Amino acid sequence: MKIPFFKYQGTGNDFVMIDNRINLFDKTNISAIQHLCDRRFGIGSDGLILIENLPDFDFNMVFFNPDGSQSFCGNGSRCAVAFAKFLGIIDNQAYFNSTDGEHEAWVSANGDISLKMHDVKLIEKGDGYYFINTGSPHYIKEETNLKELDVVSEGREIRYNDRFKEEGTNVNFVKYNQESLDIRTYERGVEGETLSCGTGVTAAALSWADKFKLSAGKVDVNAQGGKLSVGFKRNENGFNDIWLIGPAQYVFKGEIEV
Repeated sequence: MKIPFFKYQGTGNDFVMIDNRINLFDKTNISAIQHLCDRRFGIGSDGLILIENLPDFDFNMVFFNPDGSQSFCGNGSRCAVAFAKFLGIIDNQAYFNSTDGEHEAWVSANGDISLKMHDVKLIEKGDGYYFINTGSPHYIKEETNLKELDVVSEGREIRYNDRFKEEGTNVNFVKYNQESLDIRTYERGVEGETLSCGTGVTAAALSWADKFKLSAGKVDVNAQGGKLSVGFKRNENGFNDIWLIGPAQYVFKGEIEV
């Protein structure tokens, strides 16, 4: 059976999108998910996103990593909002459900998507690192020379260490600047470096806010695939009013035999 699909990307984080409101695609077929995401034998992407109906929501977003595992994805969510607008499901505001629960989002006049993230109440801070869950777990390590860093080797070592090898973690290497943040990310599920990671950018931005002891604001985060911004407020329990902001763009469409 041929399935129509669309390709979207957000700062280089790319996704195969399928309108699954009439259940065309069997989401229990893990081998098919892996095939669609394969960059040599399938379409190729950092994940597969299904848009489905769900009562009381504009849509339900089902996200799969390339290995078939599920998690929340920030850039994927922003791309899902752009796709939902293209499908005519929403106008410029979205209220949708995802792996970690409900989210709201806005589409700006220039096409940028602002995604509201869940509050973050627990920030683990250690010697040279942070560990923050922003819908997906993120280990954040400061590095001064990001350009020369072997992200895959260094990231894999942390992702598969004794602490994280069972459930896994994403690993972000960051350079803290006074006005912004540079980042490179190793993603679990992809098991390699991606050009951008929305939940990782958000976690890194909160570590930046903690490092510089800021109570509120917005920081630009420079990923390999482009710039995202994160707005935040600090409260006595952690951070709230967290927004991930940036572009989400249509790339191409097609059909593939599944």
